[in-house]
Amino acid sequence: MKNLTLENIAKAVEGKLFHGENIPADTEAEGVVIDSRQVGKNYIFVAIKGEHVDGHDFARDVFEKNALAMIAERKLDTDRPYILVESSLEALKKLAAYYREGLDTKIVGITGSVGKTSTKEFISSVLGQKYKVLKTEGNFNNEIGVPLTLFKIRDFHEVAVIEMGISDFGEMHRLSYMVRPDICVMTNIGLCHLENLGSRDGILKAKTEIFDYMSENGEVCLNGEDDQLSTIESVHGKVVHFFGLGGNPAEEVFADHIENKGLFGSEALLHFTKGAREALPIQVTLPGQHMVINAAAAACIGQLLGLSREQIAEGICKVAPVGGRSHLIRLEKYEDCTLIDDCYNANPVSTKAALDLLSMATNSKMAVLGDMFELGEK
Repeated sequence: MKNLTLENIAKAVEGKLFHGENIPADTEAEGVVIDSRQVGKNYIFVAIKGEHVDGHDFARDVFEKNALAMIAERKLDTDRPYILVESSLEALKKLAAYYREGLDTKIVGITGSVGKTSTKEFISSVLGQKYKVLKTEGNFNNEIGVPLTLFKIRDFHEVAVIEMGISDFGEMHRLSYMVRPDICVMTNIGLCHLENLGSRDGILKAKTEIFDYMSENGEVCLNGEDDQLSTIESVHGKVVHFFGLGGNPAEEVFADHIENKGLFGSEALLHFTKGAREALPIQVTLPGQHMVINAAAAACIGQLLGLSREQIAEGICKVAPVGGRSHLIRLEKYEDCTLIDDCYNANPVSTKAALDLLSMATNSKMAVLGDMFELGEK
């Protein structure tokens, strides 16, 4: 990994390096993990003390797997290299920020109340038609998941698409410091985490912390259909790019003539107000109008990064469902029975979208609903 030598790591995390056995301080790490089961040769293992598991207890295991070193909060009884720090979690974030500084990879940072993961899938699929892309795996979008995603970026990756999720003020500021996005994408401002953020105005304030550390020449792409996001006209002196369904005249990329195919997705026309003006037919395989907006977001980023219209359409068509988010499952034992798995998380906006999707079914329907948390008095 570029610049991640023992000496540089110790400086980046402001820790004390115990060299142990004769391993040169300029030896480069091959990976950084917090799960001892993922340790490989010359990996850095960051020992984090959790609610149920203490990473320090796995020192012997990780060194038996030829880990290069450990980052730890207490002195270790070992002759292998380790770096002593005050907080392993803070060290993880500091190291991720340092590693990011040495990368040439262009980074797309995605946030919003609803639809981050689906939008990530659309953007990475579109950009993958031209570039070597790394994307956030699963829901690794918090102050532990984001640095672990950054550590997976290698020199051959041309673009990284990173999901960034928060629940309180200040979190996005810290994530942005690590990610330093070249392109910021915001899906919407919904009713998530009201317990901490208070109102949609508070949510907007917290989400827009993503702009704090975006690159100097960064671009911003926003959902023009969202009443909160549509109030943002420029960021750091640069005009923002809007996408949507044509409901906002400022939208540079928008979809219309949407033909609903029920649970099997949609067909639509994409319009670009810059460049060629003829409409681009697209097939969105995931159901729901919100997925068409996600496709428009991906087209907006694709246009910024120089993809052809054909590449954009191909990337949109290839998007596959993600487990827990509008994932259609055929139940072979039961004739004409389909399960819609949308159980990853719930808030009023995402639940409405799920029920809108369910309403598209032509046979009898049943909704199985769970609780919604972090809504405060709402």
